[in-house]
Amino acid sequence: MTEAIETIRYTADVVCIRGGAVLLIERGWPPHKGRLALPGGHVDPGETSRAAAARELLEETGVHVDADDLTLIGIYDAPDRDPRGRYVTAAYLVTVPDNTTAHAGDDAAAVRWVPLTDTGSLAFDHSEIVATARHRHTSPF
Repeated sequence: MTEAIETIRYTADVVCIRGGAVLLIERGWPPHKGRLALPGGHVDPGETSRAAAARELLEETGVHVDADDLTLIGIYDAPDRDPRGRYVTAAYLVTVPDNTTAHAGDDAAAVRWVPLTDTGSLAFDHSEIVATARHRHTSPF
């Protein structure tokens, strides 16, 4: 009997909260081109998921955070969470000052601050990640 070998890709995503809003990107590329999603992307060789999350947030939105300020929300690994294949993501939460601004960069066509309680349906399983982060966030909404 031959066992199939599955390639698993490792990514990191960030729930970045400012006041009662979460920072989302409009995806510039498939899959889910044009839909809102969390900033995030691949973990590079030799990099931790925490460092990748901070790097991806900066590259996609221009928002700089210290990797040590990121709090792990959870690991998301449902086999069908990404139509490109098997992707496992480490999702992080960070809160930034109310005067934090963002701009689209890298893979993002646009960025926007969206009310944390009304994000609508996000790409991939990002609605689930935001819901978990919302429960862990201690500030009132």
